[in-house]
Amino acid sequence: MEFSQEIKREFDQIVARYPQGRQKSGLLPILHRVQEEYGWLSTEAMNAVAGYLQLNPIEVYEVASFYTMFHLRPVGKYVLEVCRTGPCCLVGAETLLQYLQRKLNIGIGETTPDGLFTLKTVECLASCGTGPVLQIGPEYLYHEQLTEQKLDQLIDSLRSKS
Repeated sequence: MEFSQEIKREFDQIVARYPQGRQKSGLLPILHRVQEEYGWLSTEAMNAVAGYLQLNPIEVYEVASFYTMFHLRPVGKYVLEVCRTGPCCLVGAETLLQYLQRKLNIGIGETTPDGLFTLKTVECLASCGTGPVLQIGPEYLYHEQLTEQKLDQLIDSLRSKS
């Protein structure tokens, strides 16, 4: 995989922020930029990033697989991420997650056949007092104090935008 000259210039600008020999510090912003460009991080893209930063590919895989914000396979137009940490679960996150699975007819990690929605779970979205919480990418907007009715309205609104 070969990145465009434009993206490589952006990579150069990112790496220039860090001291000589510390190019690995640019890994997160570079992965964000690659995902923004391609929608997800393929093995080929991660290998190309490793080559650019002079890292072992495993170093890139470890970072990309650790953070839930990175997608290691194609995702839908909207990525629905449900917080399933204790406080959100105490106020109904698990029930709402099951509701979303039934409503969209997909499991966790799956994408609807129309390519519109991917359903994921994440750990703590740091909105414990307003759970259950869902964030929607690619903008990663929060939706708090969710109910089935609010989810229905949200899904209908996203469908009407597409």
